Amino acid sequence: MADTTRDIEALIEMMAKLPGLGPRSARRAVLHLVKKRGVLMAPLAEAMRNVAATARECAVCGNIGTADTCDICRDDRRATGEICVVEDVADLWAMERARVFKGRYHVLGGTLSALDDLGPDELRIPKLVARVTDDGITEVILALGATIDGQTTAHYIADALAGTGAEVTTLAQGVPMGGELDYLDDGTITAALRARKAL
Repeated sequence: MADTTRDIEALIEMMAKLPGLGPRSARRAVLHLVKKRGVLMAPLAEAMRNVAATARECAVCGNIGTADTCDICRDDRRATGEICVVEDVADLWAMERARVFKGRYHVLGGTLSALDDLGPDELRIPKLVARVTDDGITEVILALGATIDGQTTAHYIADALAGTGAEVTTLAQGVPMGGELDYLDDGTITAALRARKAL
């Protein structure tokens, strides 16, 4: 590879590491960016610099924002007594996109997995139990994937919350086995939340 294209190849390699982009898709994306560098690449680079400097994890729920506490946790109108537990920030954003849940969230950061060495402490489960106890939460909605790890995690959380007095429910119809919230359409998420059931 000639020296003149080394930077472009480095960018392609970086883009190929993004979810959903392999080497071919990354190459196409980079070529498009280079062709539109005046109107697309420079603003994108600036936006990425800004996010890299300001993005942080919410100290309360684990959402991603630009302040120590995210907009959802700061919104008093969302203090409904309900917490929706999700595996990842992408799942939280999917729930918000559906605009059906008006409470607050708790992002676990994954699911229990012995293979990946992910236990309750790594998943912020103790923090969830503390929030439920300290904030007088009346319902915990487990919006976890319908996978073996997701269901194992849901049952572990239900057991951990057994003495808190909070009702523990889980999403119902519309979530296929092995499905992830981020890939579901808004209508499916809405139906699943409205038809939630006790775990």
